[in-house]
Amino acid sequence: MSKTNIDEINRNIYNIKNKDEYDFKIKKGLTPEIIEEISKQKNDLNWMKEFRIKALEVYNKLEMPTWGPDLSELNMEEIATYVRPKTKLNNSWEDVPEDIKNTFDKLGIPEAEKNSLAGVGAQYDSEVVYHSMKEELIKQGVIYTDMETAIKEYPKLVQDHFMKCVPVHDHKFVALHGAVWSGGSFVYVPKGVKVDIPLQSYFRLNSPESGQFEHTLIIVEEGASLHFIEGCSAPKYNKVNLHAGCVELYVKDNAYLRYSTIENWSKNMLNLNTKKAIVGKNAKMEWVSGSFGSKISMLYPMSILNGEGAKTEFTGISFAGGGQNLDNGFKVIHNAPNTSSVINAKSISKNGGKCTYRSLVRIAENAKNSKSSVSCDSLMLDNNSISDTIPTNDIRTDEVEFSHEAKIGKISDKTIYYLMSRGLSEEDAKAMIVRGFAHPIAKELPIEYAVEMNNLINLEF
Repeated sequence: MSKTNIDEINRNIYNIKNKDEYDFKIKKGLTPEIIEEISKQKNDLNWMKEFRIKALEVYNKLEMPTWGPDLSELNMEEIATYVRPKTKLNNSWEDVPEDIKNTFDKLGIPEAEKNSLAGVGAQYDSEVVYHSMKEELIKQGVIYTDMETAIKEYPKLVQDHFMKCVPVHDHKFVALHGAVWSGGSFVYVPKGVKVDIPLQSYFRLNSPESGQFEHTLIIVEEGASLHFIEGCSAPKYNKVNLHAGCVELYVKDNAYLRYSTIENWSKNMLNLNTKKAIVGKNAKMEWVSGSFGSKISMLYPMSILNGEGAKTEFTGISFAGGGQNLDNGFKVIHNAPNTSSVINAKSISKNGGKCTYRSLVRIAENAKNSKSSVSCDSLMLDNNSISDTIPTNDIRTDEVEFSHEAKIGKISDKTIYYLMSRGLSEEDAKAMIVRGFAHPIAKELPIEYAVEMNNLINLEF
């Protein structure tokens, strides 16, 4: 995204609202009839239709979370779970309807595609409206397409992996996702193929009182490597919108995957996303995450280290302003010997915002000689904000190295005074301190997203 000048950026870019025009919008609510209608509209294969119906049954049996943020304002009777825009899937931006194309233009997606990406997928409401990939990757056997196309063109590959990494019984909102999912991306990187330039999917929700439930499925075969970038945003409405996507990542033996995300949802959004990776022998999974926007967020990416020598790293930051409750964290399961995890989480809260870091590190009895390091830093910018750290460390063998460090603090008045004495305004001084605090995260992001993250920090001030 070509956003390099702070003066060019304002919240209106993310608050672009097109008319709520659509080819089809399911009625609000969540019933078997609605699920069957979604399946009909999407022309599902029989196995997928049955999967959706069973997922709804699981959803109805599971309880709401009894911990974390209060979700009582979520009323599924007021949410439309499927909205099909007035366009089909296109492989040229010129074929995308003008209003939708203009939205992605202002978000910088076509420009980023030209300058720094090997492929792009763009979703608008419930369907992918644009998808492309460079010819050289196609020649190498790389598959990058929307999920609906993948199900029809690579049925066995999808069915063997779909919601096996993230089963529908995991929690209530995974079951909801299984019932109503639509859109998302499918990536397959063959054995030994190195994808040197990132792929990116961008998810944009426009329709009010609706939900987005995209499904991302990535398979990186043995010895292959990939960097995948995900961006998302939505305009602000007066009523609740819901995001309950699902990301399933399979990192096979000796493979490498980096998954970078900047979530910039509007502050009427409930972000109840689920992301999980299964990591093979001597493979490495890296997560880089920035969480902005959202009225409520409950997001805990997870790595399951099943292969000996598997590694994972998580680098994440959350920024909660007034009226926001961001409950984020990371989970890792060490299921094999000589595995390692490094977790570096940061949070910033201001104007009464609340950030919670919630984590799980489990090292199994057979995971001898494994290592895990957790660092959690929280910065509060005033006396009204809240920051909590709630770690769970489940270590089942003595033959490990494990460390956990948590720090919570406020900006020093002396530091602000010093910077103001050098000519900065109070707002600029605070923004500079926060950018410095966030720098370890920003440097791990692609440059366009690092710039965007710094701009988002400036906007908060």
